[in-house]
Amino acid sequence: MTDTAIGSTRRDVEVIALVSTAHGLSHFYQLVLPPLFPFITREFGISYGEVALTTGLFYAVSGLAQTPAGFLVDRFGARNVLLGGLGLAAASAGFIGLVPSFWMMLPLVVLAGLGNCVFHPADYSILTHTVSPKRMARAYGVHTLSGNLGWTLAPVTMLGLASAVGWRGALVAASLLGLGAVVVFASLSRALHSARRERKPMAAPKGAQRFSYLSLLATPAILLCFAYFVLLSIALVGNQTFMPTALNTLYGTSLATANFALTMYLAGSSLGIITGGFAADRSRRHERIVALGLLLSAALMMLIGSVAMPDPLIVACVALAGFATGTTTPSRDMLVRSATPPGSTGKVFGFVYSGLDLGSAVTPPVLGWFLDRGVPQMVFVLAAAALLLTVATVLGLKRNIAARAAAAAE
Repeated sequence: MTDTAIGSTRRDVEVIALVSTAHGLSHFYQLVLPPLFPFITREFGISYGEVALTTGLFYAVSGLAQTPAGFLVDRFGARNVLLGGLGLAAASAGFIGLVPSFWMMLPLVVLAGLGNCVFHPADYSILTHTVSPKRMARAYGVHTLSGNLGWTLAPVTMLGLASAVGWRGALVAASLLGLGAVVVFASLSRALHSARRERKPMAAPKGAQRFSYLSLLATPAILLCFAYFVLLSIALVGNQTFMPTALNTLYGTSLATANFALTMYLAGSSLGIITGGFAADRSRRHERIVALGLLLSAALMMLIGSVAMPDPLIVACVALAGFATGTTTPSRDMLVRSATPPGSTGKVFGFVYSGLDLGSAVTPPVLGWFLDRGVPQMVFVLAAAALLLTVATVLGLKRNIAARAAAAAE
């Protein structure tokens, strides 16, 4: 291997490691509050519906701010925006742990959402413009897995810290972790300076046919992709936010065991992503992989929500549900790519992934309402129903793509 090749490999590893670690921290901060909901509701005397406003508000702000964050990335550079977002998310968590009333949390949740909105535009800008093309797929894969790892670690970490230093101390400790990471990243991230601003696209030749932004997004295939992500996020965020509370209320499962089950759900999802990547590489029937995985996960959600089981069996079913959902991720992305017209990747992916934030914003208040009325099984029923509807969007998308290909061949 030449010195140039060695340098390129080292540089890629450094960039992937830094960006992926930041992405893992962003997902960690998405879940610092939900494991603490039982403590927060008791201290402030509020309902689960009220405390769920924090999650809904967080995702609503993050979703609305993602497009403006992309403009900031282009204007000021991805590295600076990434560090600023991580610092804002971390600092907000610490201040939330210090406020004397619940309603004072909400402005800080808004700031946390603004911090979270930068990660996808900044991360993908850095990876796309810095990592060698031959390693790009692996870079994206590590990036996705790091986010899942952040989700996996958050419930157990926050519950452990809350047991040791209280829920307020847990948030302050989590904040110090992120602020320390900002200092470390700033000192190690020279490689990220090479992520240049994207050049302006060349003007299209006269007479060339171009989709307008709105007409592109209004096509059936793209709307089905958007619906897919909305429905998927209902299941994912519902589980991430309220699964421990629902298991505790429904079956008397201890919070430690219930949070461990959530951790295994997220760990299973990470393992599923790896397995699903191999499956997607070897198959062109991506819709079958997605449908089978989501159907299995839906069946397991219904089982967990309707049948009392020993704790080890609950944890096993939850982990398997996470694995089944994770296996669909690579095939899902392949289906979205196949629905995307040439030259429109950025627009389409930006739009359809905003469906994740929409579903994430509306789901927690709805489930909080059910929990307040003593119907915790709805956490699992709603997840199962959303997954079944997601399968319908996948099959509809496949038919749309096939019909479009047939029309083009005529």
